Order: sequence, then C-alpha cells, then structure tokens
Amino acid sequence: MNFITSVKLLSHILKWRFTWNRKNLDYKAADTNNKKFMSAMEAIKLIPDGATVFSSGLGGNTRCSVWFWATERSFRETGHPRNLTHINIGAQGGRGKVPGTIEEIARHKGCVTRYIAGHLETAKAMLKLADLGQLELHTFPQGIESLLVEAQSRGIFEIDTETGVGTFLDPRVGNGTVVIPGTGKSLTEVSGNKLRYRLPKIDIAYFIAPAADRDGNIYIRNCCMYTESYESALAARANGGKVLVSVAEIIEKEEKDIFLSADKVDAIVVHPYNEQAASIPQLKYWEMFTEGANVDKKNAIEKLKFINQVLGITPKRGQVENALARLGGSVFTKYVKKCSNIVVGVGLPEEVSRLIYEGGLFDDITFMSETGVIGGLPAPGIFFGAGINPKEIMSSAQTFHLCYEHLDATILGILEADSFGNINVSKRGKGAINYVGPGGFPDFCAAAETIIFVGSWMAGAVMSIKNGKLVIEKPGKHKFISRVDEITMSGEEALRKNKTVLYVTNVGVFKLTKRGMELTEVMPGMDIRKDIIDQCPMKIVLPENGNVPIVDESIVTGDNFKLKWS
Repeated sequence: MNFITSVKLLSHILKWRFTWNRKNLDYKAADTNNKKFMSAMEAIKLIPDGATVFSSGLGGNTRCSVWFWATERSFRETGHPRNLTHINIGAQGGRGKVPGTIEEIARHKGCVTRYIAGHLETAKAMLKLADLGQLELHTFPQGIESLLVEAQSRGIFEIDTETGVGTFLDPRVGNGTVVIPGTGKSLTEVSGNKLRYRLPKIDIAYFIAPAADRDGNIYIRNCCMYTESYESALAARANGGKVLVSVAEIIEKEEKDIFLSADKVDAIVVHPYNEQAASIPQLKYWEMFTEGANVDKKNAIEKLKFINQVLGITPKRGQVENALARLGGSVFTKYVKKCSNIVVGVGLPEEVSRLIYEGGLFDDITFMSETGVIGGLPAPGIFFGAGINPKEIMSSAQTFHLCYEHLDATILGILEADSFGNINVSKRGKGAINYVGPGGFPDFCAAAETIIFVGSWMAGAVMSIKNGKLVIEKPGKHKFISRVDEITMSGEEALRKNKTVLYVTNVGVFKLTKRGMELTEVMPGMDIRKDIIDQCPMKIVLPENGNVPIVDESIVTGDNFKLKWS
C-alpha cells in the first residue's frame, strides 16, 4: 500500500474517531408528507414499558446507534421506556470504549432488566449491571436464536434440537441460558434426547437500512449485511408489535428492489450518519463489502489490515503465531476437500483463512458467515462478519439453515480444551464481566462434519523458533487441562456423531478419538514426553503404533511453504 493511501486511511480513521458520536435525534425528514417519517425521539415513544425489543447487526456493522442513543436519552429525560427485555444475536457492544452501541441503554438502572444475546463479551455495561444484580442475563447459540426469531413470524416460539446437548446449555450439565445461577429461569429445557429452546415474544424490532422511499418502503442495496432485520420485523408484526427503521437517505421508489414493504413498517427515521460498517458512513459506502463486488482483493485486505493495526485491533503475530497458522492451514488441506462450505471464527482462525487465500485455494471453497455473508473473503478485526467481494448477502437465519444442511468444516478458536475433547470458549472467569457467550460456536460444532480448533498451547508463554525448531523459553498458563470450566462443545457428542475433530497448537496437532486426545503431529524441537505429556494437565494418548510424525520444517519456518490439497 502506497504512502498516499496510508495517509488517506489515517485521515479516515481520525475523522471517524472525532465524529463517531454524531447524532441529531430530533431531526425529521422534510421532503415527505408520510406520517411514518419521524424524528428518533418521536419514534422511540412507540416502545412501551416492559416491551421485548430486538436489534439487528453485528459489531460495527449496520449498528443500531440511533436507536440506542434515542432510548438512552428518552429514559434519562422521562424514565421511559423502562423494564425492557432486549434481545440481539451477534455482538453489539463497544467494550466500554465506543459510543453508539448496545451499552448506551445499559447506562441507567431500570431501562433494561433482561438481556438475551448470543455473544456478550463486548457489552461490558450490560455485564456490569448483571454483576450488580440489576439485570437478568441469558445467552444462546446464535444459530438457534436466529431460527427462533424467524419462527415467531409463523407463530412458533420453541425449537427442539440436538445443538447444545452435553454443553453448559443443557440443564443436565450447566445452567442453561442463565449466565448467573439463581437469576431467572433458563430458556432451555430437556426434551427427550434434545433441548427445547424458546425466546420471549418480540414486541419491537428496530434496525438500520441504507434507504427508504417516500412511501415508506425499505431498501438494503449497498449494505454490508442485514442479519436479522427481515425476520425480526416479521416476528414483531406477527406478535402485534411495531417495526422501527432508521435509514441514511430517501430515494425514489424502485419496486423490484424493495426489501421490506411500507405496510410492515411503523416508523422511519432518516439519520445520515448511519454506518455501513465501523467508520464507514452508509452514504459513502465501501464497495468491497457489497453483494457482487469485484474489487482488488489484495488492496482491500491491505486497507482493512492497516485500519485494524492503527486501532490496535489486530494483534501482532510473531514467528510462533505464524507457524501455528501455517500448521492450521496444513491440517485444513489434509482433512477438508475442494468445493466445501467453510465457517471461520475470529482470531487465529482468521490467519488460517488468510493463508488459504494467499495459497491460491480461495476459489476452491466457499466461506460463510453467521451474519449472512456468503462467499468472498471474511473481513478481519472490527469488520468481522462482513466480507470482501461477497457473492451473496442473505439473512442470518438463512445462513444457519444452510449450515445445518451442508457445513463441511469450521475453523474455530480455543480458550480451554480438556482430556475429553471438550472446548470452552464461552467463559473466561468468574462473574458476568468475564463472560463471553457461545456465539455461533455450538451451531457450527453441531453442523460441521470436520471441526478444526486453532489456538495457543499456553497463555502467556514465551516461545521462539530457532534453527527450524520450536523452543519454549518460559512456560505459561496451560490451556489444555484435565477439565474445562465450562463446556461449549462436548467431545462426547462429537464422537457420538462421528465428527472429525482436530486441535492445532504450537506444540503439535491432536485428534479426538475414542481412546482420548491423540497426538498426531509434533513440532520439531519438542520432546514428546518431557515437553508435552509430563507437563500438560490434559491426558494425552499416542498413536497405537507409537510413531508421531514431525511437522515439516517449511511449516515451522515458512521457507518454501505452500498450501496444497492432499
């Protein structure tokens, strides 16, 4: 990327940082006589006390900022709406740092008293309320949650599924959907050999969209995603509730492009500051994120990488982390075939997807995202959930239907793993403030034929690559332990369903077998007995023939490394 582009992007970031709190909640479009067009403060009055409210979007993408700001201001000034149940699926917080997130409505005690979401970690203000006993906190698998929203439009409020069986979501194993024991009743229960999930009836659905016409029809052309906007609107309507939409502009009517017809919309707010994705105004959208885009992928990746590095979102990857990503890529090509549908998680799995692209295998597979972005290359960091040159953008529910029908493989991260092959990614420590939530993890693990976990062997360890070998200079906290703190994926269930499950680490690769966690490849420089088996709390088994292949040196050093299908 040249100097001029870098300066332009830096200017873009600075402008966003100094204007990211822009809002005019009293603005009302003047060029329409349609009574559905209101100011944000007028529209928010349609939300009654005690309502169940649903917001769409994920992270910084299609964020409902105007609705969060208006709710907070209304409650601060009038004390209403209050005692809300708020539901969303993907992460919608700002970690206490970024304005215009779900955290706005958690500023004041009494505004929201129950919060339900698939991913909770970024909603720090909500988590603090829960720890203070002022909020009932629930979490769900994102896929099941999105399917429940879709089902409400048909008058269905429960789903029976094997997803989550044997995990913390199973009342026989954990607390169900309740994050803090004793605060509320779980929204899951045992139903035969399955779990039954349910959601409260949605009264209010609000989201943002690129545009509306003067009749009140809604359009999504040039969005980066629309997640649950359509299904939540139909659900609210079916339940006798209301639909509120904020758009960036008013356009001329285009019948063939209508996303949501005017008869399904109760209030429209024009807010020119709405973002397509974090830092990117919808009115100045980036083509790379739009359906059918065909921009230069290399340049697009460099732009997004630069922004994430400046913001400190993307961690710096050293030799050891790069070797781990290469090992993950190598395992991927051994166990996954061409023409597969793939879902990739955040963190190190993103590095594996980058290598797949750089290795020329990108056109052989289809990446999917829980947000409804199909095809293209998954966007990293603050843009996670969006895609570069997506082939198609559909709803979250449609994507999860596709996953449950045909998901070949998934590449996911690791917080903890144990002797039984169980994985924890949902709980970092005590209290709500350290809770992450499962996201789409349980869905992907339930749906995929092959599951590849990629993560560090230890947390906080100091490792290096010397002369083509891995050296552990200072041990850290073990992530592979005897028993995980919380089961987000059940190894027992994975074995029962004959799934292929692999765990790619700095020291080597493990495979879940009926005999246990079997070491199938080891990094050069590691003494299997001294450095791995004797040091690790997790019980490890070796291949029955006793031979553990050594990882190829090209994977360790990167020299002459090239991914290829096995």
